[in-house]
Order: sequence, then structure tokens, then C-alpha cells
Amino acid sequence: MRKEKLIRKYDKHVNMYKGVCNNRFFDRWRRHLLANVSGNVLEVGVGIGANFPYYDKEKVHVTAVDFSPEMIKSARERAADCQINADFLQEDVESLDFEASSFDYIVSTLTMCGYPNPTGVLKRFNEWCHEEGTILLMEHGLSSNPVLSITQKAVDPLFKKAAGCHCDRDMLEIVRNSGLQVDYKNSYWTDIISLFWTRPSK
Repeated sequence: MRKEKLIRKYDKHVNMYKGVCNNRFFDRWRRHLLANVSGNVLEVGVGIGANFPYYDKEKVHVTAVDFSPEMIKSARERAADCQINADFLQEDVESLDFEASSFDYIVSTLTMCGYPNPTGVLKRFNEWCHEEGTILLMEHGLSSNPVLSITQKAVDPLFKKAAGCHCDRDMLEIVRNSGLQVDYKNSYWTDIISLFWTRPSK
């Protein structure tokens, strides 16, 4: 899918994301993942700003990136509501270039499904994160249930066309191939949802 078409698709999905992301499951997972975030934070694929309520506003400065102008607009509003100190970049993360070791934390939630080269994106996180920093991921991907995984693979082309992302990616394999060091991992719904606490390999 061409990038311009994908951006328009995400622009139209703002209200849908507000409905999907604001539920008790995601609330619990986000709270768990982001409990100790502090310092200079890069959040990639910020979307509607769904993570902002879970940051400690006294402890973070967030650089928030998304290529959708409507998502950025929504995230700005959420940051203001949550009194989060944030700068916003309407950019594609795959074309960004930050200095090495710029961030204490890098956060990505439900974004790796959409990148053409998710392993390459994670390798960039490895470069941008401070050597003593942390890279936090909450992603959806391939189920460990054989029946569900077969179904995911079968419907993936339709899912990508409708939602703009893939539903059949093996997130653990992608993270391992990126070179990030996995300190801890939690999985839910037969591994469809995975939370990763990782650190860069310098």
C-alpha cells in the first residue's frame, strides 16, 4: 500500500482507534508497560495519544512521532488534557534520523504491524536509545494457537487492506532478529498480544 494512501486510511481511523484503544484490557497492559517510564522519551506511532494518561507528567518529556496529521492532532489534545510535556513530529519513523543515544526510553505500542520493515525500525531504536535505556513494546501478532494462526495468515491480505497493518507477524522473532536484548516478555490471548521490556545492544 502506498504511503500516501496509508496515511489517509489512518486519518480516517481516529474515532475507531479511540473506541478500540480505550478498554479495560489495553488500560491494564499500558499501565503495566509504562509504569516506570521517565526522562527523555521517544514514542513512535503515537496515534491518538492513548499512552499519555499512563506517563508520570512530572518525570517525562515525550517526543511523539506519527505520519498521520489527524492522529497528531488527536495526540496533541490528549497531551494537553494529561499535561504531558511533549513535542510532536509528523513524520514517518522510517525516514527519521536522531542522534545516537538520544533517548532514555523508546515506546512503541501497536505499531510494528504496519511497517514494511519492522526489524529495521527496531534496529534504529537500538541506535537511538541510550545504552542504559529501555525500549518498551506492546504489539499484536501471530497466535500460538495453530487454528488461529492459520486463520490469521489466511485473512492477512484482507486485514491489511482494511486496517493498513498485518495480523500474522511473529513479533518475538522480529524482536530477536533486531538485536534487542529481551529482559522480560508478557503475552496474552494465545500470544496475539505481547509486551516486551528490552534494552539496546551497544
